[in-house]
Amino acid sequence: MQFGDGLQLRSSQRSNPLGPSRPCILCTWQAGALLEAGRNLRATGATLCAADRISIGDNVVIGANSVVADTDFHPLDPQARKDRPQEAGISPIVIEDDVFIGMSCLILKGVTLGKGCVIGAGSVVTRNVLPMSVAAGNPARALKVSPNSFRKTRAIVENHRSHPILRP
Repeated sequence: MQFGDGLQLRSSQRSNPLGPSRPCILCTWQAGALLEAGRNLRATGATLCAADRISIGDNVVIGANSVVADTDFHPLDPQARKDRPQEAGISPIVIEDDVFIGMSCLILKGVTLGKGCVIGAGSVVTRNVLPMSVAAGNPARALKVSPNSFRKTRAIVENHRSHPILRP
């Protein structure tokens, strides 16, 4: 695990008016896994669990009781769960700079949260989220994308039907 300066973990109910339901949990689930964050990561009652890699940029806020996990923890197939439990789906997560994740969110394996995006409270994020956008829901969908984001990702927007987060 590697963390930049300014790490703030709030684990008690008195530390945040939203009252975390548990202490922060930071863990690597398998040998060789990497959990890394840049400067000024702030989290309240959050769980960050890396089986492969979770990379978090600078100035990221993770709301009360949210979970970020790059693994399914078990195979989806019932027989594989019995015979080969170690074959869980695993895919790295990237959370870029200045991301805000609302309370009680679930960020699932293989997701990239673009710079400056906001994830609404209670969301389940299963797909990439564009920079400077707002996504929410279960599964999370784009609610708003800033004009700056459109300019920065012009190729994606011009072909929006092929981009999962912008697909109608």
